[in-house]
Amino acid sequence: MLNSITDGLLCCLMGKTTNAVGPLDSVESSNGYSFMEVKPGRILRVRHSTPNRPAPEAPEETQPEGPERGTVHCKRKITVYRNGQLVIENLGDAVRSEILHCQNSSGEPNSTVELELSDLAGQAPAQGPASTPGCGTREAAAAPGKRRKRKPKKVINIDCKKQITSCKGTHSDVVLFFIHGVGGSLDIWKEQLDFFTKLGYEVVAPDLAGHGCSSAPQIAAAYTFYALAEDMRAVFKRYAKKRNILIGHSYGVSFCTFLAHEYPDLVHKVIMINGGGPTALEPSLCSIFNMPTCVLHCLSPCLAWSFLKAGFARQGAKEKQLLKEGNAFNVSSFVLRAMMSGQYWPEGDEVYHAELAVPVLLVHGMHDKFVPVEEDQRMAEILLIAFLKVIDEGSHMVMMECPETVNTLLHEFVLWEPETPAGDGQGEKK
Repeated sequence: MLNSITDGLLCCLMGKTTNAVGPLDSVESSNGYSFMEVKPGRILRVRHSTPNRPAPEAPEETQPEGPERGTVHCKRKITVYRNGQLVIENLGDAVRSEILHCQNSSGEPNSTVELELSDLAGQAPAQGPASTPGCGTREAAAAPGKRRKRKPKKVINIDCKKQITSCKGTHSDVVLFFIHGVGGSLDIWKEQLDFFTKLGYEVVAPDLAGHGCSSAPQIAAAYTFYALAEDMRAVFKRYAKKRNILIGHSYGVSFCTFLAHEYPDLVHKVIMINGGGPTALEPSLCSIFNMPTCVLHCLSPCLAWSFLKAGFARQGAKEKQLLKEGNAFNVSSFVLRAMMSGQYWPEGDEVYHAELAVPVLLVHGMHDKFVPVEEDQRMAEILLIAFLKVIDEGSHMVMMECPETVNTLLHEFVLWEPETPAGDGQGEKK
């Protein structure tokens, strides 16, 4: 017990990497790291930074008067046909933003999307990093001349109002959650955590089980999507406030989507970085991580090098140092195999994503060899309120390669709010 406490404190204070942490009751160091026991014996390292705000003599800054400020009428009809076709009709407000330049060639969002659920490649062609569309619902597939009336398999109607407001570091009801992906740790968010902490934001970033300084159970069931999602639910419930913004990278995007679906009134905005398309998760049969454990163990020294080649647009000394400092793929071969084999989430399909009414910013590194840009474009087509930004200089680890660009994009989106007054979807102003 004494050794585990010592290892945990060294991990927090010195950045030492260990995957074996003993049971600790909210051990917290002065630099913002703590250990959270989400289940008996299942302990996650969490970086939680709370700005020291002096008690205001006057009431906290209030938003301008008017209940309709930043309010968007989210009205959408989702129809699933027996042949696998998905038709999405937007009937509510059109959401536009001059900051993010997110609109089609005519300057107006489209009102209907027709997609095939089985088409995983996406419909929208790549259009370059500066002008990729990705706002609300997107262009429909080629419409047939005449159509017979078909009986739908399922019809989902969404009719709600969302108040989307600017979130500043001075607002005490705002929390930013950062969730990393497979093989990483909370350290990959260093530049973002430092940036937003200096601006006065409260930030929370956990290490997934088996990663960074969190405990690493030697049982594959500990790394299924559902087990990890419940971990993230526990972290979210502990630190969440009135307005919460979720930022996920790669596999971490799935947990952000899960939380946004589970807590629609608490999740204010979502940011997805190189997260891929809106498809249900299934373990890859051809994945290197599904090799026998003994073979994978022999290959593990090469994993970091392979990740460097695929995860960074360049492979110089700077990128090697970033890989080392970010603890990317500094996990055991058992954890890697269990993580990849445990990616089973059949509920997270196109319909599941189409039901989300929260604004989403999609950030994609153009040179990403893990996630094609077409997948993020398809995600933008499915989501109700979405903005897609492609960074030409980045790849899969774009937040480490281009921290200034990513920080600027993230902050713009955190501060963004829809044009006011909001319409009711019929051209009438309220």
